[in-house]
Amino acid sequence: MPRVKQDRETMIIIGAGLGGLSTGCYAQMNGYKTQIFEMHEVPGGCCTAWDRGDFTLDCCISWLLGSGPGNEMHQIWLELGALQGKQMRHFDVFNVVRGRDGRAVYFYSDPDRLQEHLLDLSPADARLIRSFCAGLRRFRKCLAVYPFLKPVALMGRMERWRMMASFTPYFNLIRRSITVLMTDYSARFKDPLLREAFNFILYEKHPAFPVLPFYFQLASHAGRSAGVPEGGSLGLATSIEERYRRLGGRVTYNAKVEEVLVENDRAVGVRLSDGREFRSDIVVSACDGHTTMMRFLKGRYLSETYRRLYTTTIREPGMVFPGYFILFLGLRRAFPEGDPCTTYLLDDAEAAKMIGIRHPSVNVQFRNRHYPELSPEHSTVVYATYFCDIAPWRALNDGAEQVSRVRKGRELHTLPVRRGREYYAAKRQVRNAMLDFLERRFPGMKDAVAVRDVSSPLTQVRYTGNYDGTVLGWQPFVESGETMEEEIKKHGPALPGLENFYISGVWATTGGLIRAAAAGRHVMHFVCRDDGREFTAHIDDSAPPPTHVVIPVGPRPVPADVADLPPALTVPPESVLR
Repeated sequence: MPRVKQDRETMIIIGAGLGGLSTGCYAQMNGYKTQIFEMHEVPGGCCTAWDRGDFTLDCCISWLLGSGPGNEMHQIWLELGALQGKQMRHFDVFNVVRGRDGRAVYFYSDPDRLQEHLLDLSPADARLIRSFCAGLRRFRKCLAVYPFLKPVALMGRMERWRMMASFTPYFNLIRRSITVLMTDYSARFKDPLLREAFNFILYEKHPAFPVLPFYFQLASHAGRSAGVPEGGSLGLATSIEERYRRLGGRVTYNAKVEEVLVENDRAVGVRLSDGREFRSDIVVSACDGHTTMMRFLKGRYLSETYRRLYTTTIREPGMVFPGYFILFLGLRRAFPEGDPCTTYLLDDAEAAKMIGIRHPSVNVQFRNRHYPELSPEHSTVVYATYFCDIAPWRALNDGAEQVSRVRKGRELHTLPVRRGREYYAAKRQVRNAMLDFLERRFPGMKDAVAVRDVSSPLTQVRYTGNYDGTVLGWQPFVESGETMEEEIKKHGPALPGLENFYISGVWATTGGLIRAAAAGRHVMHFVCRDDGREFTAHIDDSAPPPTHVVIPVGPRPVPADVADLPPALTVPPESVLR
């Protein structure tokens, strides 16, 4: 049993991403006095956006798990004040995958529509199609019992028994879908497009993913719990930051932590890059895991498992989520023919121009369909991305490194200039290749460009400090993510031999934004346990609950009696899961 430390009151949190903000909110709800230090000037970490002229470029939320009721994910967002007063937008197609021959697969999240569409494409695959859609229908019911609110490691015997009992009706479905890789499952299709397209349901190809996460995302989307929130990614982060401040928390921006202060094997505060030191009873790191372990703590206090993870496993291929290459375009006119989200499968010549590309595909989103409030009327925002290895960009960067001399007062400093000629030339090459690709599919797009913005995985490193530009940390379903989760189940989000220190955010879990938010709730369960306090949380009632709208996508038969319906169908909150 942990030693009870009932005198701990103050907490410093490193990072104002969703993991840090969530940790702060739940800490304030449980009576702790907290301060967050964030090296950037806005909240959100990777959940962010920025302005270019009249356009706001949103680079994170393509779908938000928990955006609708009927599951524990939704409760967490309401406790964090993330969704209240906002409109949740739901497209009836999760993603479109277009083959090299122009054929398209519309991945409707509704199992009945999906089955009908897939059968039209490939009657020869009827048996496998019906089997997949039957599993999807059943998985929708499973979401209501999926646990997010409390860490399994802290559940009592009866709580665990009830949790396992709730999964009993779905045991065979979960067992089958978690033991078969989607790459193997999709190989069973006779139709060559379906054989490839199923791997890209989640926009990119995830070779280590079994079928289960595909069911999870599609089932959430079908239940109106994987939409996008009005105001976008930065709007979501800002809403949680406002909730944190209302609870009494403090945030200091432009404050880069350089070291966790340790005295007598206890974390006692942090030192910033400007030399200032701040003290607290508890320190929680909710930023990059490698930076935390190897720089802030200098590699000390690592269990053998963590030492292996952060020195060996992290360098192995496929253990960490890759970063992205991103092209944003702000266009002066509307392109109504553009679907909200499409993954295009590339031929070899097209893929060869995309530096660092992991799989021959590009995901193209018309983001103004997601967030019309973030761009001028009758304009378009294109968000084109691909999973990208950092190695070739880093090689370009290192080769272009120069040294400049900058005078500061009377003292001369030598500073590395990391973004040289070769690096910028490579970015232009990929930008132009992607523009040419888009122009062939949407004639007139080049002439309509008002704003463009490009980033590589190195851009992500520079702005967030994330290891190799990853946006999600450890990969699930492989050695790294599985090992990390087992370590936390056994020992909690703490380090052996170091008191008063915890980790939170995506490096203490696996998955996306809801996992980061849940990690903040979970770490506070452990902190309260260690201090002999009863954990408490409550929903923010300062604004009304979110509303929901369903937006049709793509080709569809339109009966004569509904031909005049508006393009968006408003759905009252109480009916979104029917």
